[in-house]
Amino acid sequence: MAERLVHPGIVSINSEQYRLKEPIRPKLINKYAPKIVTGETTGDSQVGRSRIEWSDNRGGIGIDRITDVEAANSVSLDRSWYSSAYLRHKGHLTLPPLAVTTSASGEAGILTVGAIAELSDKIYAAYSTKVFAYAFTSDDWGSAVHTLPAVATDAITLRLGGTVYMVFAHTGGTSDTVNGSSWNDRTDDVRYMAEWDDRLWGIDNIGQLRFCQSIGTWVNDAQLPLPDGYVTDLYVDRDAAGEPILYAATKVGLYAHDAANARFLKTELELPFHNDAGRGVTRWRGAAYYPAGLGVYRYQAGPSASVAVVGPDRDDGLPDDRRGTIVRLEQSHNDLLALVDSTSSTASGLDVLARLEDNAAQVIDTGAGVSSILAWDSRGWQVLWESAKNTESITYSLVSNAYNGYRLWWGHNRRVHYMDLPVDIVNPSETADRSYASSATHDFPWLVVGQETSGLALRLRVQVADASSDETVTPSYATNFSDSFTALTAITSDGITTYDFPDSTTPTGTAFRSFRPRLELARGDSAAASPDVVSVTLEWRKKLPAQYAWSLVLDLSERHGNRSPMQQRADLTTAASSNTLVEFTFRDDTGNDRNYYVDVVEHGGLEFTGHDERGVVELLLAEV
Repeated sequence: MAERLVHPGIVSINSEQYRLKEPIRPKLINKYAPKIVTGETTGDSQVGRSRIEWSDNRGGIGIDRITDVEAANSVSLDRSWYSSAYLRHKGHLTLPPLAVTTSASGEAGILTVGAIAELSDKIYAAYSTKVFAYAFTSDDWGSAVHTLPAVATDAITLRLGGTVYMVFAHTGGTSDTVNGSSWNDRTDDVRYMAEWDDRLWGIDNIGQLRFCQSIGTWVNDAQLPLPDGYVTDLYVDRDAAGEPILYAATKVGLYAHDAANARFLKTELELPFHNDAGRGVTRWRGAAYYPAGLGVYRYQAGPSASVAVVGPDRDDGLPDDRRGTIVRLEQSHNDLLALVDSTSSTASGLDVLARLEDNAAQVIDTGAGVSSILAWDSRGWQVLWESAKNTESITYSLVSNAYNGYRLWWGHNRRVHYMDLPVDIVNPSETADRSYASSATHDFPWLVVGQETSGLALRLRVQVADASSDETVTPSYATNFSDSFTALTAITSDGITTYDFPDSTTPTGTAFRSFRPRLELARGDSAAASPDVVSVTLEWRKKLPAQYAWSLVLDLSERHGNRSPMQQRADLTTAASSNTLVEFTFRDDTGNDRNYYVDVVEHGGLEFTGHDERGVVELLLAEV
């Protein structure tokens, strides 16, 4: 039963009472050691507060939480949780590139974009079975230049026998043209195509590979040793000897084509079954990149083949409403580009195309997810574009230099879109010809303090360039893993803006166990302008739970109750030797709120000799 004391000058230790010689001296002991700084100081050298600065976001998206210990050691400070802003330059956080939505095709019915190709500096797109040519200057697709026998599944432009052909593959065969106006429909079944060894190669749904040296004259070659419907793409890469060969992507891994023996061989890239594995596989910077859902495998062929996981599903992945399936990868000068389809069910990929073979008007499933185009530069993933919610699938893409511009073209929600791509690394401060999207959101990771520590947000400092009443940055923050953010005043001018917590009137701080800053970037009517966030700095204090120690001087000069000084001294020795905590109190609280369980950390004092047990005992009792 807990002790209670009503008499002055008496304390209880381990259920035994003692008389005080002088008042108790309490002190706070649970606190961090002072910072020791030698030489030049930094912004985090201040006593009593911590500081985190985010000024480099090149590590990319995908980190949901960092601890205070990681932050103190600059671990993951170049990472964000999710961001639609442009992350590629240290000391710069800007709006992403502007995406242009071209005009509608003008055809009635549901016309999903199945394939996109280029011929003679002009972009062609297959909307379901209808092929259109794009007039760039007037933003017009005009009338259909051809009707395919079935829905397009792939497209390629190549030179064969001295003539340049544009070929669309579909579930009924292939259709080819040399000028975009006169077409030939072939009945040989080809779903995916590649060019190798001066021949056009194609593979069908049952895995039968065939080639033609003259357009329209196909010769059967190898067949995949897999069930029908397992093949997902066909492309060219190096073999172990460094020679280019054909590869077939499948739902269970990668197969290499042995041309001399007309057969397919398994590679080191063997995977468990995945319905979307290999869709849109491509070669970039000396290796193959093989998608599987939201994952990407980097496959390096050679005498000792290597496989590495590099997809946007690494670390903490993507937010739930941004998750989806990579339906195609594209190579560009600066980035590997990934089309992520986040529609709900059978609305994506070939399932949609197969359902539209008859070009009938029907309802297409849409999902609440946000489809996107992600970019990877070997260091981190970033978002180049994202769709609105409740839209149809993103399906196909092409990187092209048509119309004298290096651009990415893609099909989404029954429309073709494009954006300009850089051909080199461009500092945002040194270019005036970049076009920006209208808005972006940047979420930093949650800052999570240790289990025994409480955080107190003191102030947020945001340094911005190129801001105005139109080009704005609006910070906000959330605490304790809440989805609700508190918006701060929008920044409309250059320089450093400081926000005190909870506000400048009562800057007492905002307590948190976890803290996440967010930035909303926006521009006005000019697509050539963007606010530029240089850095974001959070100043905060971390505090351990209060723990106390009490310094006591006990008077053992006479008996106390029925206990002699000798007995009192023996009881104190027992308390000091206890392997468990002992109870200590000097109050009369009905709720026992000031009954403490302590360790005897110091035991000293003054005492006489011989049979004289009297003296003074000095104790230091501490909570642990």
